[in-house]
Amino acid sequence: MTNRQLIRSAAEIVHRGGIIAYPTEAVFGLGCDPADPAAVERLLNLKQRSLRHGLILVAERFDQLAGYIATLPAKIEARMRATWPGPQTWVVPASAACPLWVSGEHDTVAVRISAHPVVQALCASAGMAIVSTSANRRGRPPARSALACRLRFGSDIDLVVPGATGGQARPTAIREAISGKLIRASGDNEQQ
Repeated sequence: MTNRQLIRSAAEIVHRGGIIAYPTEAVFGLGCDPADPAAVERLLNLKQRSLRHGLILVAERFDQLAGYIATLPAKIEARMRATWPGPQTWVVPASAACPLWVSGEHDTVAVRISAHPVVQALCASAGMAIVSTSANRRGRPPARSALACRLRFGSDIDLVVPGATGGQARPTAIREAISGKLIRASGDNEQQ
C-alpha cells in the first residue's frame, strides 16, 4: 500500500468511527472524528482518560476548526496564525456547537494546525480536524513509534499510520489564546 493509499484508508476509518494512531511533532497520537461521540468515548476508554479533561484537535487549515471555536478577535487570531502551521497548541473559547466530549468541563477547546506532513495529509484527506491525544494509557509514557503503538494497543486501534515523529523531544507547548498565558511548556510531560 502506498503512503497516499494508507492516508486515504486512515481518513476513511476516521469517517467510519474508527481510531487511528499516527506520528505527530514529538510522539504518536491517537485520533478519531471529533464529531462522533461513540468514537471519542472509545478513544477515552482506551486511554483510561476522563471526559472532563477535553481533547486537542489538529487540522490542516484554520477553516477546519470553524465548528469548534468561537469567533476570535482579529488580533488573537493573527497571533495564533503566526505560529501555524507548527508545534503550538492554543486554547481558545469553544463555539456553542463544540461538543462537550471535545471541550470536556471547559468553555474552551485546544487546537493546533500541525506542520507534520502525516497530520497535514490525514486532515486533508479526511477534510476535517481530528482528535489528537498522546498514544498512551493514563500515567504511562506516550508511544514514540508505530511499533510501540501496536504493542500497547494491539487490535484496539483500527490502523497505525507508520512514520517518523517530527523530531521534537517534548510534546507541543500549549498557550491560552486570550491571555497569552503558557499552560504547558514544550518540555512538560504529556502522560494524560
